[in-house]
Amino acid sequence: MSRPEHPRVAAVSHLLTDAGASGQVLELTGSARTAAEAATELGVPVGAIANSLVFDVEDAPLLVLTSGAHRVDVHRVAALLGVREVRPASADFVRRHTGQPIGGVSPIGHPEPIGTLVDVELARHDRVWAAAGHPHAVFPTSYEELLRLTGGTPAEVGAGPVALTEAARP
Repeated sequence: MSRPEHPRVAAVSHLLTDAGASGQVLELTGSARTAAEAATELGVPVGAIANSLVFDVEDAPLLVLTSGAHRVDVHRVAALLGVREVRPASADFVRRHTGQPIGGVSPIGHPEPIGTLVDVELARHDRVWAAAGHPHAVFPTSYEELLRLTGGTPAEVGAGPVALTEAARP
């Protein structure tokens, strides 16, 4: 496999290696900007795509890694965190806090640590795919490895009863 050419992708690749991650970055010819695009490019179920969604929680970033088959219930996430409101972040907010563009936000490699919730639905898949810092780059991982790499908290972030394994605040 060739070395990633984009600086952000190379940085994520290096961080994955340093962390002892099991997978390597794969640069795609097509886009992985959305879960559906990534699933099509990789030939996997959309639920096996770990969407990296950044939210604005009282002016602090929150990263939610959710199954591509899920929509994040912002009211549920607000209840989990004990805050009044959780808002989708603007593109500028995302870039400022992650150093990466929307559609390519990696679970790792941000300028500062970001509080992270990891959707328990991702545990249904032996292999999940996450963005690697650019809309054309991904890496394979597992639910357990995502938790380890991000220091994230397992959570149910879709519709249904509120459940959080441990307290998480951005």
